[in-house]
Amino acid sequence: MTVADPASDFRDRALHHLRALTGNPDADFHAGQFESIRALVEDRARALVVQRTGWGKSAVYFISSLLMRELGGGPALIISPLLALMRDQVAAAERAGVRAAAVNSANATEWNEIRESIRAGELDVLLISPERLNNPRFRDEWMPTLMSTCSLVVIDEAHCISDWGHDFRPDYRRIKDIIGRLPGGVPVLATTATANERVVTDVQEQLGVRSEPASDVEGAGDVFTLRGPLARDSLRLGVLELRDNASRIAWLIEHLKDLPGSGIVYALTVSAAEDTARILTESGYSVRPYTGRTDPADRESAEDDLKNNRVKALIATSALGMGFDKPDLRFVVHLGAPSSPVAYYQQVGRAGRATDSADVLLLPGREDAEIWKYFATASMPTRENAEAVLDTLARSSTAMSVAALESAVNIKRTSLELLLKVLAVEDAVERTQGGWAATGNPWTYDAERYERIAEARRREQTAMLDYEAGQMCRMQFLADQLDDRTARPCGRCDVCAGPWYPQDVDDEASRRAKHGLVRVGVPIEPRAQWPSGLPKLGIEMKGKIPAEERFERGRVLARLTDLGWGNRLREVFVNDDAGAPIDREVPSDLGKACIAVLAEWDWSERPVGVVSIPSAGRPLLTRSLAQGLASAGKLPYWGELEVSPDAPAGVGQRGGNSAFAVAGVWGRFRVGDELAERIGHAKGPVLLVDDLVDSRWTMTLAARELRLAGAGGVLPFALALQG
Repeated sequence: MTVADPASDFRDRALHHLRALTGNPDADFHAGQFESIRALVEDRARALVVQRTGWGKSAVYFISSLLMRELGGGPALIISPLLALMRDQVAAAERAGVRAAAVNSANATEWNEIRESIRAGELDVLLISPERLNNPRFRDEWMPTLMSTCSLVVIDEAHCISDWGHDFRPDYRRIKDIIGRLPGGVPVLATTATANERVVTDVQEQLGVRSEPASDVEGAGDVFTLRGPLARDSLRLGVLELRDNASRIAWLIEHLKDLPGSGIVYALTVSAAEDTARILTESGYSVRPYTGRTDPADRESAEDDLKNNRVKALIATSALGMGFDKPDLRFVVHLGAPSSPVAYYQQVGRAGRATDSADVLLLPGREDAEIWKYFATASMPTRENAEAVLDTLARSSTAMSVAALESAVNIKRTSLELLLKVLAVEDAVERTQGGWAATGNPWTYDAERYERIAEARRREQTAMLDYEAGQMCRMQFLADQLDDRTARPCGRCDVCAGPWYPQDVDDEASRRAKHGLVRVGVPIEPRAQWPSGLPKLGIEMKGKIPAEERFERGRVLARLTDLGWGNRLREVFVNDDAGAPIDREVPSDLGKACIAVLAEWDWSERPVGVVSIPSAGRPLLTRSLAQGLASAGKLPYWGELEVSPDAPAGVGQRGGNSAFAVAGVWGRFRVGDELAERIGHAKGPVLLVDDLVDSRWTMTLAARELRLAGAGGVLPFALALQG
């Protein structure tokens, strides 16, 4: 009688799932993959896997999830840092027959259905962002069930846990508390491709990962850290120093077409990414911007365009990074260097995952160090700001919104939100349904810790300059920064084999680049797609917005965050002590600057009239701007759009989910009979004026009403762009 080998049967089941996941009937495990799966499923271990991009870390946790489900366990909980990463992970899970769903800010209309699937036992994997862990509703309504039913916890991109990691995120520090509350025998997997020894040690300590068997923990087996070689044989690295930003963009204008396939061009700031995308588009390239300011629906559309090679490149910030999966990505170019070699390795790791070769080029800028300094300062809470926030919250009898707190403490929104996260993790403040409140718990500013982190960041910046100097093989240098001593000279980079990239920039490309950079005003791109989830909010719209219902590319004077006009605009967009907008006529200097923007605007057809959007907060500012532009351009001012008597109460909310943003403006505006008659007679584009553009949905829906009323086009204009 032959006795079945349980170990062999277990491997066969795991291999079956691997082949379903990859779609390859002959696939087999990479070294370390099956060992990791066995440690999680059979030994119920805590494990840290540090392996290069493309090794197959997601296969480990998806297969482990299925095997745990076969043993009667509940869904796996995967904590994942980016929406792009979640979308790719859900798609990969479905290919392997894994029933997966994600809960994030982009799909709030689907949350109830997902909860029902969990209750019914119909979900194998749930993906959440670390920020969900501090959401009051999620914390109260979801976490108790997940903590008692989940069979596996996965922390993807685990370097985000560590203060020393290149992309530390405060909300990741909550994961340690979750691990500590897990029932005995629930395995934990942390994965990353970018962790040096210091980060590995920090993550191990936070996860409770030990190098010795955890036999004293009920239901636990061996706990281990798996590290593999991190050098990437497919990447051909290079660094090209050019004299200024215009020269770098000119290089792209001239040579982007010669780079193989499709790829990513990274920029250090949102403004740089958007300006570069605009200039390249005007130079005939099919590219799209992708930044933290890009709406989730537009991000998804842009990712799909790149994956299907409908664009030459996405012009992106670090918002497109961890987890974006296009195996045949053929190039990555950086306009300006990230502040650390580890962050650079992570971004270039998007390329060459399933190709024999991919080109990676860094075009460093003289301003890089100043940008590094700015972001390092912005991400580090200061004692003064922390104490101001705590004092303000302590004096308030009710929870405060971020907007109210922002006006009280005079801290920029982005920095304030980051500071609140840090203080919440340290239990000094808490987020409630009504906003933010002080907990009253003792809190002290850990100056020593922040100085240690600042010193580590300075060393990383010095190392990045060393990488640019090219004193050793570039791939070997990056691997060495990750404490991988197995790497050897690659034989492919420009240090090993000489420059492989063109180094010249012709006069015409330089002229285009300079013209694009000095142009007055900032473009407003039309929205092309309705956000998902609108039908569930009673709005029967989905898919693409018809071209005949969209506005044309518009203009604003400047972004509120710009160093030039942005400073002046921030003086105009202020609130009083009670948090109400201060309304005034448009100042003459801003009015003259706006006229200059219109003079430079290369519209295909001159507008025939001016219409303004009725502003809830600054009607005088908006109306005076529209009237002034009409007078300067010798155009008729046709007044404001009408506001529907049953306009939604949510109008004016900013920064939320796109579906709810649309719902907050849907049905608010209408074209009155007199305006409709003027539009019908004029038969040309309308200049549509507002004070401030944020999500673009107010402008989109107002423009749609004008187009439906017969306007031959809508040219949007505003004083400022949020962000």
